[in-house]
Amino acid sequence: MPRVVERILVIKLSALGDFVLALAAMKRIRQAHPKAHITLLTTPPFEALAKICPYFNAVDTGGRPESFPEWVALRKRIKDAGYARVYDLQTSAQSNRIFQLLRPSPPPWSGVAFGCSMPHRNPLRNGMHTLERQADQLMYAGIWPDAPTEPGSAPPPDLSWIAKARPPERPVPGANRPRPYVIFVPGGSAHRMDKRWPVEKYSELARILYGRGFDIVVVGGPAETDLAHAIQRATPRARDLTGRTDFASIAMLGSRAALAIGNDTGPLHLAAAGGAPTIVLFSKASDPALSAPRGRVAILRADNLADLPVAQVAQAANSLTSSPASAP
Repeated sequence: MPRVVERILVIKLSALGDFVLALAAMKRIRQAHPKAHITLLTTPPFEALAKICPYFNAVDTGGRPESFPEWVALRKRIKDAGYARVYDLQTSAQSNRIFQLLRPSPPPWSGVAFGCSMPHRNPLRNGMHTLERQADQLMYAGIWPDAPTEPGSAPPPDLSWIAKARPPERPVPGANRPRPYVIFVPGGSAHRMDKRWPVEKYSELARILYGRGFDIVVVGGPAETDLAHAIQRATPRARDLTGRTDFASIAMLGSRAALAIGNDTGPLHLAAAGGAPTIVLFSKASDPALSAPRGRVAILRADNLADLPVAQVAQAANSLTSSPASAP
């Protein structure tokens, strides 16, 4: 008689920084179900990264259906799969709609959807950092009995698998002895401009760090190329990689960077999770206690980021790096 393979569904739809943080919980789910066939329900931007991730056997990018036929198709895919368990790491109105769509007989479900069989009932969940909150959710689901749930106790996501999934490469081409580089992430969501440090301040910081012996590498989406060009006007040798890197490439850049500096946005989370010492800049628009990257991270805050002095960021950079010009 053929062995029946347990089928698991993990839901994580967006956004990039949240997706990166959720990789820690995804790893734990794989460890709890080592022989299961695990499918990630997500959205198209995360397909390439998810497909090289060792935690999943399949990736379904139809997690945000728009038309009625798309909703019907999603329901059929989930019903036909016969999942033994669903881990909803999105825990949003969208994933609640997916759960309700599966009535009257939804699969066993970990999350906060009304009526689910494994609810995360901690009344403090909305005040917890994503890493501790999702660890706590998996404790409630019974797969992480000693989950690190105290503030600051959960480890950052581990992205070492990206290097194993990709052929060796030099992420920043240069001379025979390339200078160490600092990643700049000056952009962010176009509708959250209050989360951005002014590009003029990044330009001034680029001049300072280049003078200390660091190359500057600017990353972001194609819409942020103008920011890179503004920084290049101040530091002509700064390298513009906006629109030229996928998510895995940014993590690889982070694994070899001397430092990453940027706004509270997804690519900075990737660089930090890749291993870069990181300075993340927070305005009053978001709370680092809930969503800051973990690792060797310095958090700088100002209600209005325009008020954050360049000298303060430069001092933090100095504390996280040793000047290449003075290194032996």
